[in-house]
Amino acid sequence: MNRRPRKPAVPDPAAFPTRPYDLIKEFTIALVVVALLTAGLAAVFSSPDVKPVTLASWSRADGADFTATAVTELGGTNGTAEYGPPYNHTPGAAQKLGPVGLQSAAGVRIPVDTANDFVLRPLRDAPEPPAVTAALATWTAAPAARQQAWTKAYSDALAKAGGGAPAKGDYGPIPVLTSRLLGLARSGALDGELQAEGKFYQTDYTRPLLFLSDGSYLESRARAEHLGGDQWG
Repeated sequence: MNRRPRKPAVPDPAAFPTRPYDLIKEFTIALVVVALLTAGLAAVFSSPDVKPVTLASWSRADGADFTATAVTELGGTNGTAEYGPPYNHTPGAAQKLGPVGLQSAAGVRIPVDTANDFVLRPLRDAPEPPAVTAALATWTAAPAARQQAWTKAYSDALAKAGGGAPAKGDYGPIPVLTSRLLGLARSGALDGELQAEGKFYQTDYTRPLLFLSDGSYLESRARAEHLGGDQWG
């Protein structure tokens, strides 16, 4: 006679010991711990919340550097003016990979005339006193060689002054133009002028950034945060 195997008895759940468990409480505790840990690590390891550098903040913090840079913009003797594509057609400025000039392949897509775009046009577009209007007319009427002589003389005088008032000399209308541009920058108007594109939202910061990069203030701020090209990466 064959016996059927007996099925093991199913244990009664009520026979085991129990204890209360609050799932919501445990979830809340875990959430608070993770939030505090995240906030603490972010405070220790996050980058500093530094205010953006603008033409206004630059001109207020270092007016001498702003003025010296504005003179080089007028004279076309800075990094942007001599960069080549995609900003201008400076001969021999484009980089090459062997015989292939990749920088020149796309051409000048963002034309930038530093004298007109960074100095003259903003001054013309803003309401100007008679002295500035006359200075603009004098600059426009002068031949290129004369303009270069003025900018070189004033740049040299500013360099010798070391941030102070330059010695008297034949600088043409440049002191008037740069003084007025400095005032526009400190008021915040120049930032808007360089971004004006006829659109409701202004999102192209190319020209303000190029102007900033031509001076030494932006680089000095970057190096102070250990973000110089030879300090990281």
